[in-house]
Amino acid sequence: MTAPSTFGLSSEARNLHWLLTNLVEEVPGIQSVAVVSSDGLLLLSSDHSRNAEARELRTDRPTGPRGSSADLATIVSGIGSLTIGAAKLMESGAVRHTMVAMDEGSLFVMSISDGSLLGVHGSADCDMSVVAYHMALFVGRAGHVLTPELRSELRKSLEAASAGSTR
Repeated sequence: MTAPSTFGLSSEARNLHWLLTNLVEEVPGIQSVAVVSSDGLLLLSSDHSRNAEARELRTDRPTGPRGSSADLATIVSGIGSLTIGAAKLMESGAVRHTMVAMDEGSLFVMSISDGSLLGVHGSADCDMSVVAYHMALFVGRAGHVLTPELRSELRKSLEAASAGSTR
């Protein structure tokens, strides 16, 4: 994981970056992590260098590279929207988490707060219960600080980092 610069960020934003870094480094099998706002915008990412690579390659190849956090954010947003709609149709209450098991990996999506989502792409051999447990810890620690002001700060920080990496 390439650690983003947290210079100039609030202590809450730095803490969220630290929590995300800790999640990726401490849990075996995590390949990519994205925190997405309720409107589908990427707020935090485990993979800033791959996001820049994704933007560069998309100009030549419309599909872009597979596995970047930017692509994960898009998938997480779509799955989140789909499951929220399904829960409403089934009158089953709020969606807390979603898991997709695939032959070569896993996808986990967990609600944080106010519609924000945590998405994790895990390897095929990851321990799903360990990943889900650590995601729940992240959500418990991050949910109460993910205010509209902090989401705005994180978006601006990510945009500034993206602009700096494309120069």
